[in-house]
Amino acid sequence: MSKTSQTQEPLSELEKAMDVIIDVFHQYSRREGDKDTLTKKELKLLIEKQLANYLKHVKNKATIDEIMKDLDINKDAQISFCEAMLLIIRVTIATHEHLHEVEDQQQHQHKHQHQHHH
Repeated sequence: MSKTSQTQEPLSELEKAMDVIIDVFHQYSRREGDKDTLTKKELKLLIEKQLANYLKHVKNKATIDEIMKDLDINKDAQISFCEAMLLIIRVTIATHEHLHEVEDQQQHQHKHQHQHHH
């Protein structure tokens, strides 16, 4: 993947994280079918390999079929990058909430210490 300009600032933490999300999406989307979308099989693999820990934080547990149906907004049986981002956003929000819940439980035992940086 080629980065845009030669003379650019070093990437920030957030920009590096964005690059990783894009790279990981492509690692799975290129396996079969359209190179820029995920088939159900590719989505299943991505979820199993890349979201094994954090998907647990999402309150309503869904099967791969349900996740696929939910994300596939245009009903083409493929998950585009935009559609995949909806899952990543949902899991990230759930994980953020989970970190605060853990923090609140610890707070009752100790003084307030932030587990992650805002």
